[in-house]
Amino acid sequence: MYSSARSAACRHAAFCGRRSQGASVAPVRKFFPNINTAPRVGDVTVRNARVRWQSTISEASQSTPNTTAEPLLKAKRPIYLRLPLTIALSLLTFTLGFTMAAAPAAPALANLAAPPTDEETMSLFAPATEQAAAIEKAIFEHPLTRSLMQDEKYIASRPHLKIPAQLRAQSLTGGTLMGEDKIEVPPLQFGTEDGSSFVSFQYIGNALCGHPGIIHGGLLATLLDEGLARCCFPALPNRVAVTASLKVDYKAPAMAGQVLVLRAETTRVEGRKAWVKGRLETLVDESKGEKPVVVTEAEALFIEPKMAKSMNLLKVH
Repeated sequence: MYSSARSAACRHAAFCGRRSQGASVAPVRKFFPNINTAPRVGDVTVRNARVRWQSTISEASQSTPNTTAEPLLKAKRPIYLRLPLTIALSLLTFTLGFTMAAAPAAPALANLAAPPTDEETMSLFAPATEQAAAIEKAIFEHPLTRSLMQDEKYIASRPHLKIPAQLRAQSLTGGTLMGEDKIEVPPLQFGTEDGSSFVSFQYIGNALCGHPGIIHGGLLATLLDEGLARCCFPALPNRVAVTASLKVDYKAPAMAGQVLVLRAETTRVEGRKAWVKGRLETLVDESKGEKPVVVTEAEALFIEPKMAKSMNLLKVH
């Protein structure tokens, strides 16, 4: 009886052992199909076969092709192929960058190449305030302005409006000094075709004083310098010049908040040199017997640069 029970228990144990051992092999074969099941001393026993886990993984990696190996480095192209490509890409990048940076200045450059005519400048200004509109009306309706408009030897223009709007901030009298309570409206000028005579009108506001109510003397010198130069421009070969000397005599205080008249005449021209004299005076109605007050007188020498013909200068004469 005992022997029969012992035999049955042994058979049951052997059967269960074989099932448990067989179940443990399947996962190993599933994850390591190339596992070496050859018996090895000192390793774990599975179905009478010994498996050394670490060496088995190593052997699997040796027997299985490495599909994640880094691709072979491509051979570099010859320098005579790479160099032109590099230069072309650099030029393309520079061109695109320059084009994007210069795009905002394109309209200004176009206006510089084709500025408005003298006649066109006469209709470009639109007063922004009631005071500017009143000043504009007073200048154009004055008897002196009307007489100059009817005189065929004079050409009317507003030269500061030839400067592109994008560049006026870099012009002293055409941008920096322009505005409310300063040079409130663009100066109106009358010049002759031969550069012999010149007359201009400019309103000077209270924001340009040296002393309360009195226009700064430096501004008066600036107006004379610019006005005398514009007078002689047409008399020079390339219609442009720079100031070589300027002498100013102050005769009387110039009160702010009024229109001043600049009169100039070219006295002599020699090649690239021109001598001009002029004055600033108050605007009065001489037909009523009023006499202007001369506030400054000036003499100047202007010289045309040697390279004036090839220089890209803005001519606002």
